[in-house]
Amino acid sequence: MNQPIQTPSDANNDSADPQARHPQALVESDQIGRATRIRAFAHVLAGAVLGEQVTVGDHVLVDGGVRVGDRVSIAAGARLLGRLQVEDDVAVGSNATLSGPEGSGSAVTRIRRSAKIGANAAILPGLTVGECAVVGPGAVVTRDVPPNAVVEGNPARIVGYVDTPNVPITAPLAAARHSDALPTLRVAGAALYRLPKLVDLRGALSFGEVGTHLPFQPKRFFVVYDVPGKEVRGEHAHKELHQFLVCLKGSCRVVVDNGTVRDEVVLDTPEIGLHIPPMVWGIQYMYTEDALMLVLASDVYQAGDYIRDYGDYIAAVKS
Repeated sequence: MNQPIQTPSDANNDSADPQARHPQALVESDQIGRATRIRAFAHVLAGAVLGEQVTVGDHVLVDGGVRVGDRVSIAAGARLLGRLQVEDDVAVGSNATLSGPEGSGSAVTRIRRSAKIGANAAILPGLTVGECAVVGPGAVVTRDVPPNAVVEGNPARIVGYVDTPNVPITAPLAAARHSDALPTLRVAGAALYRLPKLVDLRGALSFGEVGTHLPFQPKRFFVVYDVPGKEVRGEHAHKELHQFLVCLKGSCRVVVDNGTVRDEVVLDTPEIGLHIPPMVWGIQYMYTEDALMLVLASDVYQAGDYIRDYGDYIAAVKS
């Protein structure tokens, strides 16, 4: 992770296509990769690095501290400023502004592989937009964007995740009849459990028993509450730990991800539990103000059991 983009080996040599640069483009850099096309009135400053098969649109400004990978598309009017690293296969929309820190220092702004930045969006200095993330048009990104997240607004907030089905997985579970079958998740091992509900004049009660409703013996519990709606929790996997999530009040969206597919569930009733097994990446977001989440865990807290970086998680899954 955090590896710098390499300088193109054939930068500005005789094998580069001279027709790829519009005669009214101003290209001061000598580090331009093969088959990179630069349109009219674009300005690429000295020191900038552009990889292979990059498209630079009309009136684009690329600052001298910018390093761009291969197959990147930069639409008309975009501005890439400061110390900025744009990885392979990124798409930058028209008039977007991607700002890296100015001056000397080690801090950079990073746009990870295959991310998409919408038209008129702004990325503030020093942030990271994760792999395959999508920044909506006009969004103002003021904090890091996790991998695969979709963000919108000013300031930008997570509104969903890429390639995560929303029907029927995210249908409100509280609206389902108790006899309805629960959806089967695509993420192997993760599962929804129906918990019994008893109602009388004294109120309602839901419960779970080990072996019948709980797929493991809990050794720990914790409760999550008072989470501001803008915040995202989880964003990690466990090597050995099982978790069982029950939203006792309010609602919360939970994403489970095995590195190949993702599912999203709206937990909005104490009658439903979600089992997250080891080596499944979990995310919770869009907590309502009154949300109260109970989490049962199969072991006591062990810091070494966590995988907190999504890139490390994907590498562990592949290995």
